[in-house]
Formats: sequence, structure tokens, C-alpha cells
Amino acid sequence: MRSELYKPSLLLPDYEKFELASQLRRAATSVTGNIAEGSGRFGYQENAQICRQGRGSVYEIRDHLTTCVDQCYDSLEEARRLERLAQRVTKC
Repeated sequence: MRSELYKPSLLLPDYEKFELASQLRRAATSVTGNIAEGSGRFGYQENAQICRQGRGSVYEIRDHLTTCVDQCYDSLEEARRLERLAQRVTKC
């Protein structure tokens, strides 16, 4: 998932490289990082809390993808595909 979300971030205009692109990459990394951390926890409650944090990052990604579509940086179809991909990852 990370690599799929990195691709559109590389295609953004130069003036978005340090804003939207960076936020999109950080959110994508956060999702998988949180899932990995949660898997390493011993208690169910700890795992569940960290997976919820990963889910929050998916909603952040959704918002960033909406911005990409609104600014015509990406197509609606591609944004929806990436959104579905991000949502699948959070099924802890």
C-alpha cells in the first residue's frame, strides 16, 4: 500500500512536494507502522487501540486524496482505487 500511495505523491506539482506529498507519504507509512506495532503488542486492548490509530491515518489519506482530486492532480477513479486499498489494510 505504501508504494502505491507514494506513486501519486511523486507526480504532484513541485509546490506540493513539501506539503501535500509529504503528508500523504507520512499517513501511508503511519497506517502500516501502526499495524506492525499493534501486532507486536501482547494485549488485545493495546493492539485494538493502535489499529484504531492506523484507521485514523486511513481517513487522513482519504482527505489527502480528495484534495488531489479537487485540485485535478489525480483522477477520481485512481483516488477511489487507492482509498479502497488503504481501507483493506486496516482490517486488523
